[in-house]
Amino acid sequence: MTTTLKHPLDQQQLPTDVAGVLDLTHQGHGALRTDGGHPSPADVQVPAALVRRYGLRRGDLIEGLCDRPRALSAVERINGRPPQALSGRPHFADLTPLHPGQRLRLETPGGSPATRIVDLVAPIGKGQRGLIVAPPRTGKTVLLQQIAAAVAANHPECHLMVVLLDERPEEVTDMRRSVRGDVLASTFDRPAKEHIALAELAVERAKRLVEQGQDVVILLDSLTRLCRAHNNAATAGGRTLSGGVDAAALLGPKRLFGAARRTEEGGSLTILATALADTGSRADDYFFEELKSTGNMELRLDRALADKRIHPAVNIPQSGTRREELLLPAAELTAVRGLRRALHTRDPQAMLEVLLDRIRQTPDNAAFLRRIHGTVPDA
Repeated sequence: MTTTLKHPLDQQQLPTDVAGVLDLTHQGHGALRTDGGHPSPADVQVPAALVRRYGLRRGDLIEGLCDRPRALSAVERINGRPPQALSGRPHFADLTPLHPGQRLRLETPGGSPATRIVDLVAPIGKGQRGLIVAPPRTGKTVLLQQIAAAVAANHPECHLMVVLLDERPEEVTDMRRSVRGDVLASTFDRPAKEHIALAELAVERAKRLVEQGQDVVILLDSLTRLCRAHNNAATAGGRTLSGGVDAAALLGPKRLFGAARRTEEGGSLTILATALADTGSRADDYFFEELKSTGNMELRLDRALADKRIHPAVNIPQSGTRREELLLPAAELTAVRGLRRALHTRDPQAMLEVLLDRIRQTPDNAAFLRRIHGTVPDA
């Protein structure tokens, strides 16, 4: 969702080509965001008349002309297409959701053991709604970078977006330098409403792409911080639950996370979101308890493993994917389930150490599964 002004707005050089992602207000008018999704002085105002004429939606990428400072006068392209080509486009809410059925394979030649472990214990498909449950200092940021690199390398057909909320500025810089995709970030010094607006605009942008049949992958860090932002931004007078949580604080995050799906009509939205655990906050515990049942894949990181410098600190028994049989070929499914049975008598540390040792002895997961099971075809 990286957008720019094609030329600086200049009153002496009109009309001016402009481009940006549309953010709408409740009054029907909007603005083209040109600074990574954030409001800025360079934003171009979009009159309500243009929104109605072209059926513009929040998250549309608009290219057009500006004939006076910061006001759009003509729409030339919407999401890379002529406006007339989008007449009758479906609404995301009307698309039929299905279980993930096409796998997003993460292992890469010579790549990190972490992505190979994810493929084995919690496989991901297009349209997955996955939670990466992470106590503090368990390596979630590095894991997200590795997943992002794998998606970019193995699935160039997917539009990759990384959304960082309430994050440290140096982590944002590191992610932008390491990820081949859109990185949208709101740092911890920004107000809660800005975190919320950025996350919502990113998902709306993804929905517009899915409506056109595209596959989108969003890595969100973190869903817990989004819940905190909604809780902090809640108006006074609402019902307060245990831990100081506003009763309505989870509605927005659940709606956003629930957008992840594969659609029968074509296109998919995959969201892998981190959820913070064991932070010492009663509010965070409440958020996690409410969110953990909403995903269809869970990868749990373990603080005890991370403290012993065993990475990736994946708790294998507590990680998994619902309906994994829809993603794995029959032979691979049999081998993976056999692997779990063989390891289940060990504690999480022993399980991970054995798995890492065997993985490092083989060039890829197909070879690894053949070694332990005998008959697993190449992927």
